[in-house]
Amino acid sequence: MIAVTDHGTTRVLAFDRPEARNAIDVPTRERLLTALREAASAPGVRAIVLTGTGGTFSAGGDVREMRGVGPEAVAARLEPLHEAVRLMMTCAKPVVAAVEGVAAGLGMSFAVACDHVVAAEDARFVAAFGKVGLVPDGGLLWTLPQRVGIGRAKDLLVFGRTVPARRAHEIGLADSLAPSGGALDAALELAAEAAVLAPLSVAATKRVLARAEPDLDRLLAAEREEQTAIYASADFAEGRAAFAERRPPRFEGR
Repeated sequence: MIAVTDHGTTRVLAFDRPEARNAIDVPTRERLLTALREAASAPGVRAIVLTGTGGTFSAGGDVREMRGVGPEAVAARLEPLHEAVRLMMTCAKPVVAAVEGVAAGLGMSFAVACDHVVAAEDARFVAAFGKVGLVPDGGLLWTLPQRVGIGRAKDLLVFGRTVPARRAHEIGLADSLAPSGGALDAALELAAEAAVLAPLSVAATKRVLARAEPDLDRLLAAEREEQTAIYASADFAEGRAAFAERRPPRFEGR
């Protein structure tokens, strides 16, 4: 689920399913959205940090719970996810990701939707949606090109590259590096810097930046359409089975 703690004027939201490497199931998505709404509206909170417990940011969406999910359920699953991404990118408060271990799949999507990404030196990012037969979600098809450019985004997403922290920093996927185990401390320092800035200025800046990028909703709608359709594919069924059986998948394009 989501662990919530306050550090002065900073609220820390942590993916907290260490037994599943902080995989993001439906209850976690819903709890994250609730926690983000509470943090965004809390008068005493000036910044938000998103991280994970147990030395891992998140291994991504929980593939184990996806079996037998039909088109209507897929759309319902995406709603809290999309609302959380919108809120992170448009709320009046800075949102900082503190990445330890791996930020994979949907975990990477949430990390790069933040205003600033702090990566531990031994962290890594990977968006290998193609290895389980799905489309990148969580707005990643929009946010990643914004960070690294369309060419690098294609390379990372189409080929499912694993990006170590130093390379992530070089290409703009991560904004700053921290020692191993120190990402949260570094994120809290950044949040403390934000706490002394004018809240109205920060809020207005984020609002204008959000208005200057009007295609997010269209991308999220397209993502919903594609993801809903692909859930019914044989390739996704094969991807789930291969994941569960710990073997390479055998995709047939159907």
